[in-house]
Amino acid sequence: MKASLKLIDKPTFIGSLALLLLVTIPLIIWPVEGANWVKLARDFVVTHFGVAYLLLGIGAFIFMLYVSFSDIGKIQLGDPGSKPEFKTTSWASMLFCAGIGVGIMVWAPIEWAYYYQSPPFLLEGGTADAMKWAAAYGIFHWGPLAWSIYLVPALPIAYFYHVRKNRALKLSEALAPVIGQKNVKRFWGKLVDILFIFGMLGGGATTLGLGAPLLNEGLHQLFGFERNITVQIFVLMLCTAIFGASAYSGIKKGIQTLSNFNLFLALILLIYVLLVGPTVFMAETALSSVAVIIENFFTMSTYLEPFGGLNEFKDTDFPQDWTIFYWAWWLAFAPTIGLFIARISQGRTLKNMILGSLSYGTLGCALFFMILGNYGIHLQLSGELDVVRILNTDSQSAAVFAILGSLPMSTVVIALYTVLAIVFLSTTFDSISYILASVVQTEVEDEPMRWNRLFWAGTLSFLPVTLLFFGDLKTLQTASIIAGAPLIIISVMLCVSIFRVARYDLKRQDDATQPNIDIKNFPQHDPWTKDGSWKNT
Repeated sequence: MKASLKLIDKPTFIGSLALLLLVTIPLIIWPVEGANWVKLARDFVVTHFGVAYLLLGIGAFIFMLYVSFSDIGKIQLGDPGSKPEFKTTSWASMLFCAGIGVGIMVWAPIEWAYYYQSPPFLLEGGTADAMKWAAAYGIFHWGPLAWSIYLVPALPIAYFYHVRKNRALKLSEALAPVIGQKNVKRFWGKLVDILFIFGMLGGGATTLGLGAPLLNEGLHQLFGFERNITVQIFVLMLCTAIFGASAYSGIKKGIQTLSNFNLFLALILLIYVLLVGPTVFMAETALSSVAVIIENFFTMSTYLEPFGGLNEFKDTDFPQDWTIFYWAWWLAFAPTIGLFIARISQGRTLKNMILGSLSYGTLGCALFFMILGNYGIHLQLSGELDVVRILNTDSQSAAVFAILGSLPMSTVVIALYTVLAIVFLSTTFDSISYILASVVQTEVEDEPMRWNRLFWAGTLSFLPVTLLFFGDLKTLQTASIIAGAPLIIISVMLCVSIFRVARYDLKRQDDATQPNIDIKNFPQHDPWTKDGSWKNT
């Protein structure tokens, strides 16, 4: 045990727990006041940093395309001649399940209903124009810009871990070419890692905050369970047991198996709804939505409603409530998902990692919205089910299961949906506990230590359960987004980092014109260390 404790980065480990307690204890003691403080901070972030968030989204997307089709994209992750560690199907399922989680089970069927009532561009709600944008905006928010934000930390972390063999899976280590190795080991490096862990724990709480009521509703529909905190905690404990066992098994046996099973269930569900639902309507609406996004991509990416509240213009807060909040949310989760994508991408080129994440991630999300979302739209417009009324008078979960209940063999569909949500939740937390354990270790050869993985699996479940009982889980969700605000600057530094180190290394290689480039020649002293220099670049 003493030997294993030596591998723990104690300042990061202790600092993360201390910050977590510092935030959560006041929320438990003063839930109302704490909620107000956090709401004010959230409003300040999304209102004043809106331009920065939107520039980050479009900038990350452009940067990913540049890297993919430049020489940097040809760089092979891993030893010369190494093959991908995971098959493409398993790799795609793992990155999708980790990156999206149970959130898409909540939002895909019903997100359009919010946009339909309060559309962008100062349009009138409840109109044909409003529905056109409502069908498209969910696909956009969960599309390539979201995955580009995830990939910003993935690139330098993957490069340092697989190419330069730095076995510390940390965000701070990826910043070394910008801040210098000395600062990585000191205060600023530790602060970056602590904020990263706090954002990850808050993000995990958000996932549970979305998933627990959804699973509670599923059990209510199937077995008549009451809708209350006790049932939600039971569900969380069940998920904890699943992802705790999976985390103990490791990435190859646990996470890969859960993710593959998850993909299989998701495909069964989506194919069934597509076949028994209004297939032609769903296909036509999907194609129309893709056309709307392509035609208005830059408009949607930069829309800020600057005239809202001035003169006779309404102030709808649509960008702040949706696009900016989503970008802030993806950014808070980006180091977690980016680090995970980096870890599972050994044997692939940077181009393959980028384009694979953008295409598989976007396609997976789009299919959920195009099938489940468009099915809900058809129910609303045909008069078969008033989804908007149920959403406004009851809850999100009730609206989701009302949509599912309108399908043939509804009991089987609801059972499948509930099982899928449990596995989605377990897979996401499995990945997060793996990454948390990796970040607080000074070195990760193959897998983080088992006791370390189990510790963070327990921490992930304990925090939301405590707040469900005594505090406000939603407040912690919002706090995690506020903690992620400094990542705007860090994201720019990460882009500079991968650009500098990759360009530096490429100039030292003899085969830099090959389709796949193996980085083999390294300097005696890295340029960001005390004895190194950037002069050769």
